[in-house]
Formats: sequence, structure tokens, C-alpha cells
Amino acid sequence: MDFLTIVKAMASMSLVSLMLWMGLKVKIEDVLASFKNPKLLGFSCLANFLLVPTITLGLSFIFSLDLLITIGFLLLGIFPGAPLGPPFVAIAKGDVSTAIGLMIILSTLSAFLSPLLLRTLISYFASGNNLDIDYFAMLRTLILIQILPLGIGLFLHHHAPLFSQGFLKPLGIISNLLLVVTVLLILIGEHETLTKITLRNWLAMFIFFGGSLGVGWICGGQDKKMRHTLAITTGIRNSAIVLVIVSNNFSDSPAATVVVAYSLLSIIGGLGFAYFLRLVPTSRLVKI
Repeated sequence: MDFLTIVKAMASMSLVSLMLWMGLKVKIEDVLASFKNPKLLGFSCLANFLLVPTITLGLSFIFSLDLLITIGFLLLGIFPGAPLGPPFVAIAKGDVSTAIGLMIILSTLSAFLSPLLLRTLISYFASGNNLDIDYFAMLRTLILIQILPLGIGLFLHHHAPLFSQGFLKPLGIISNLLLVVTVLLILIGEHETLTKITLRNWLAMFIFFGGSLGVGWICGGQDKKMRHTLAITTGIRNSAIVLVIVSNNFSDSPAATVVVAYSLLSIIGGLGFAYFLRLVPTSRLVKI
């Protein structure tokens, strides 16, 4: 069993537990409430499924990225709905209920839209290259480790609320531990690989991260909580699901290296940005 397979297993378990925990925590009404604000939902979809992927396309051209590195960025760009979004939004004093609703909607939409987006973009970037991507397996993975545990959690929360409440705290602890272990595994097992990433690729990752946060910030409008919420839910990409997908299709490739590196960057950077928003008054931030 190679290292990336171990990371994939840990990322899968972390994602399953996080999605189950989120389903047990949230009310179906919270999800439906997001549909009652079509403007917010529309801007969120625009940011996550059009503007952020466009940033990856721009970075590919500006930095003349290799094909497999571009694919790593594309995967990160087209998969929103990270389970880490709502906890980071809570730190930033954003609207947690809205963040949870958007996370559920975006992750559900990504199960069907993202493979289509990837197929379209790959056909453009890799025309003439014989890339073998199992899109059906990708959809199956998304349903099994993201949609299914979320649905189970929502079902239990609605039909067995007492059981859900009792199971919520230990599952949250397990989810956080799995996430910490996954990050530590990446740091320990991939430290040499990470040091070999070129400055150009690191710069592209930082620009991608900052650009994603910026897109969400702008789409959040003038309301403080909504800006914080959309900035974080847009900026934090679903690295866990991308790790699983890249290990299935692009194991031991530059695409996998970029995804592993960006996973660390987004977790550390996202946490830092959330605390920045929490501690710095909005009046001191530059209004866009």
C-alpha cells in the first residue's frame, strides 16, 4: 500500500465522518432556507462553478503550467462544498446556517456538475492527449462518500433527534481527529515532495487561494456576515474529495502533488483568514 493510498483512505474516512456529522447537526429547514434567498444562492453558484474555475484557466495560461499540474488546479477549482467551510465560518462570525445550507447544496450539485465541467475542460486542455479518467467512478465516489453519509445524517436528525444529539459530539471529535491525522500524514510523508515544488507553482497556488477568497468576498455583497460566509465557503475548496479523485486517476503524478500541497495551504490559510475576519473589524477592511 503506497502513501497516497493511505492518505486517500484517511481523507475518505474524514470526509464521510464530516458529512455524517454535518447531516446530524443541521436541520432540513436550514438547507431549504438557502433556497429562499435565490440571489445569494445564484451568486454562490456563479462564484464556485464559473468564476473560480475561470481563475484556474487564467493561471494555467499565465504561468504556462504543465498539463497534469493544470488538471490538479482544475479539480480543485470545480469541486466546492468543503465540509470545513461551516466551522471556519463560525470562527469568522459569519452565518453558519447559511454556510451549512450552501455547503450541502454545492456539494450535492458538484456530484453531477463537476464531472461534466471536468470532461469539458479536459477535452479542451488535453485534446490529443490520451488521458484515462473514469467519470462514472468519480460520480460513484462522490455519491458514496459525500452525498450518502450526508443524507443518512439528515434522515437521522429528522427521524431520531435524540439519537442524533447523543452521537453528535463523539462523531465531531472523531472527524476532527481524522482530519488532523490526515494533515500530519501529508506533512510527514510528503515533506520532501513539497520542498521540490517550484516557486512558480507555489505562487500559482497562493494566487488561486487568494483569488477564490476574493471572488467569494465580492459575491457576498455589502452584508458583513454574508461576505464572511461566501468568502470562506468559496475560498475553501473540497480538497478531501479531490484527494480521493486524484489518487484514483492521477496517482504519483504532478496533479497529485499539487492537490496535496494545496490541501495543506487551504486548511492553514483558511483557518488563518477566518481568525483574521474574527479579530479585525470590518470597518478596517478595504471595501470593494
